[in-house]
Amino acid sequence: MNKSDLISDVADSSGLSRSDATKAVEGVFDAITASLKKGDEVRLVGFGTFSVARRKASTGRNPRTGEPMQIAASNQPKFKAGKGLKDAVN
Repeated sequence: MNKSDLISDVADSSGLSRSDATKAVEGVFDAITASLKKGDEVRLVGFGTFSVARRKASTGRNPRTGEPMQIAASNQPKFKAGKGLKDAVN
């Protein structure tokens, strides 16, 4: 399923027009992104938790030349599925 399919499903299941469903889906994505940018967690009970993990700087190897290179520290988004989602999938 891609974003367009998700918007279509939301429009069909909620009775919203496609443009309203697009705004709703975009709004949810924007709210989650903004919260993660601030370093906050987004906890959706029964679905899962979005969070940010700090990744330390490390030394890696260039796969082409084999020479060592420095990998900068970064923030990585994480998602941990909740019990309701796990149960629905299994």
